[in-house]
Amino acid sequence: MVMFKIKDEYKDEIPQLVENFYGMKGKIEGMLDLEAGADVLHSDRSYDLGLVTLFESREAFEAYQTHPVHQPVRKRMHEVRSASVACDFEV
Repeated sequence: MVMFKIKDEYKDEIPQLVENFYGMKGKIEGMLDLEAGADVLHSDRSYDLGLVTLFESREAFEAYQTHPVHQPVRKRMHEVRSASVACDFEV
């Protein structure tokens, strides 16, 4: 799971960023599920955008990191984020 703080000048783009995440769903072998969304509470500790992905194995997760479908989404997130945090765990 990853949470992103989006730079102020890109906040209007949040719905498109969510769509970008969903554009990967079903296109990456080994990705079992993907959920993404914009923050609804807007509290002081909130991040703007969240992404949760589920993979069939650690190897599938590692392959996702360099997958061609993921690369443009990853690049755009690096451009628009001011901060991000992640927690990768096995279920």
